[in-house]
Amino acid sequence: MRYLILTIVLLAVSSVLASDKPKPFSAQGEFAGEVTTTTALLQTRLTATKGLNADGDIAGAPGVVRFQIATNSSFSNAQLTDWQTAEAKNDFIVRAQLTGLKPGTLYSYRTQIGKSRDAVRVGRSRHFTTLPGAEQSVPVNFCVGSCMIYDRFIKGENADRSPSSTPVEERKLGYPSFSAMTKLKPTFFVGTGEIVYYDWPRTKTEPAAQTLPQLRKKWHEQFRFPRLVEFFGQTPAYWSKDDHDFRFDDADLTGAKLPLPKTGIDLFREQLPIAPAGDKKTPTYRTHRVSKHLQFWLTEGRDHRSPKAMKDGPGKSLWGKTQRKWLQRTLRESDATWKILISPTPMVGPDGKRKKDNHTNIGGYRHEAQFFFNWLKANKISGFLTVCGDRHWQFHSIHPSGVEEFGCGALNDENAIRGHAPGDPSSTDPDGLIKQPFKYAEPTGGFLHILSRENGTLRIEFRDDHGKVLHAVEK
Repeated sequence: MRYLILTIVLLAVSSVLASDKPKPFSAQGEFAGEVTTTTALLQTRLTATKGLNADGDIAGAPGVVRFQIATNSSFSNAQLTDWQTAEAKNDFIVRAQLTGLKPGTLYSYRTQIGKSRDAVRVGRSRHFTTLPGAEQSVPVNFCVGSCMIYDRFIKGENADRSPSSTPVEERKLGYPSFSAMTKLKPTFFVGTGEIVYYDWPRTKTEPAAQTLPQLRKKWHEQFRFPRLVEFFGQTPAYWSKDDHDFRFDDADLTGAKLPLPKTGIDLFREQLPIAPAGDKKTPTYRTHRVSKHLQFWLTEGRDHRSPKAMKDGPGKSLWGKTQRKWLQRTLRESDATWKILISPTPMVGPDGKRKKDNHTNIGGYRHEAQFFFNWLKANKISGFLTVCGDRHWQFHSIHPSGVEEFGCGALNDENAIRGHAPGDPSSTDPDGLIKQPFKYAEPTGGFLHILSRENGTLRIEFRDDHGKVLHAVEK
């Protein structure tokens, strides 16, 4: 009898302990963002489940989080960030700012998560490497990608409405491009906008996202894919937004259509580690010196632009006067061998003739682009080139001024299109003034892989979504 009673008591205690185990999960994994030589941002989001719920969302969960950071995988010399509380007002996102890091150093990090500090569990080990810095002539490689329409991918429908060739099992894992990029072990990744599409699919049964829960859902469903969790768990990232992850197609700051501009601006800062938690003032245009040979600039194309309906001319700007002056000043100050402007939208193109949204468009913001190209020549800015997202095809174009542009295309097959070539009467270059050494032959998902070598040379690779090199440029 005593043994029976003891067994019942032990089972009861075991049941209580099991119920007290920490319940929050981190279905979207962890991120490192805005890594510099000495700083980084770490982020996670506490979730109620490990995957999508019946509504196709991932609900957040309250709890506490802190990060362990170490310079070895055993975490024997780990340091701890302060405890933070995951709250509904921040979509249960927790972000920590690291300072005092060492340049060119591999750091491991992991979370401690729980309902309370008394009941936590340790998360998976992740890692990032700090930038080597201006004094270091070392090899660096990075990837650039854009344009992920979740609905097309998950439903298996291409841009021309034909069936996707991506198998169902593949679609459960996430975009194949991320698997291909993981194998390349890039130093970092740059997302050039259209990371999510608020205004898609725009049907009666599935209307465009407008409310805060609807907008947040777009981020939750995108970043829960296993391939994305794995990739960003070992690859720090830098992010820019474009129209679809700001408001809607070709959106500017005008009009009362939802979501409003402030909502789009604030939500992008909330969902991605581009600034410390709660920072709504630091501009999202910025530059990072990577090494002796490499520096890149990320421009903000939505927050400061003139209305697109405005007549093009000296008074119309996609960047805004303050950002343009900052860009010019920092380019003059740079002694990097390669100066890469990574823009959410194209500056050379060509693009479609009907649009008025970017620097290539007739009646858009072309005057500012030409002014800037003239300024580059007058100021003898060497080693400058542009990389862009937004356009859903891969291309290498050369403007009559000599400025070269590399379009990364869409990350997934389902969002890839043929695009416009110089001389196309329906393009922004009907007279064929732009030279185009490369435009892919058939639409395919993919990304740019850029290698800055120790000897100062640069290699730019156009890869498809399985990592195959379609074209390469040596500079």
